[in-house]
Amino acid sequence: MASINDGIEFQREGAIARLWLDLPEARNALSPALGDALVRALRDLAADDSCRVLVLGGRGSSFCAGADIGAMKASASASFDENLAEAERLGALFAALADFPKPVVGRIQGNVLGGGVGLVCACDIAVASDDAIFGLTEVRLGILPALISPYVIRRLGDRAARELMLTGEHFDAAAALRFGLVHHVAAASELDAKVDERVSELMKGAPQAQKRIKQLLARRGNSTWEEYRAGLPRTLAEVRSGEEAKDGLAAFFEKRKPRWME
Repeated sequence: MASINDGIEFQREGAIARLWLDLPEARNALSPALGDALVRALRDLAADDSCRVLVLGGRGSSFCAGADIGAMKASASASFDENLAEAERLGALFAALADFPKPVVGRIQGNVLGGGVGLVCACDIAVASDDAIFGLTEVRLGILPALISPYVIRRLGDRAARELMLTGEHFDAAAALRFGLVHHVAAASELDAKVDERVSELMKGAPQAQKRIKQLLARRGNSTWEEYRAGLPRTLAEVRSGEEAKDGLAAFFEKRKPRWME
C-alpha cells in the first residue's frame, strides 16, 4: 500500500511503515509544506498501535539537502516574529521525529546537509550508503544549526559537534561512521538490504519494551544521574508486571516465539 501527499510518500508493509521524502527534483529540501506533511504523518503513525517500526528515506539522489532555498530567501526579508513562527514550525518536525515512540531507521544516501543531518540524528538507527556526503553547513551561510543542535550534540557529543558546526565542512560516510552520526555504512547496491536487516532485528523485540527503552533514554538525558537511577526499580517492576514481559518470559522457557513475533 502506498500513497503520496504534500511531498511525502507513505508505504505500509504489515507492521512496518515507510515514509519517503518525495521531492527528488529539490533534493528533498525541507520546505514548510514538506515539514508539515511529515509531522502529520509521524503523529498519525505514533497513534497507530499496528505500526511497529518506521523507516525514513528520501527518493532520488539525496536523502535531504537541508532547508528549502525559497524558504531561506524568504527568511532574509521576513520580520523577527515571522522568522520565529517559522522556526517553531520547523522545530516541531525534529521534535516529532526524535520523540516518535517506536523505533525509527534512517535510510540515508546522497547529499545530507543541514536539517538533513538533523533528521539523521533524530532517527534511532541510521544506515548510510557509502556515497553519502554530510555537512552542517549553516555557518557558511551566516546562520547556525540551532533547531537541530540538541539532536546533533546528543548523537555526536560536544567534541565532534563543535568542529563540524564551526567549520561547516563536508564529510563522507566513513567519517560519519567514525563520528557516530550513522550506525552502519553499506554499498549503494546493498543499502536496502542492510536497512531491511535492521528492521528484521527490531521486529524481534517487544514493542512496549522498545517504547519504554526510548522513554528511558530520553529520561536519562533530562534527569540528573541520581534522579534517573532512583526511578529505575519502579520502571523495571512496572515492565515485569505487564503482559508483554510475562509472555516473553514464558516463550523463552517454553521454547516458542513470543506473541509479538507471530
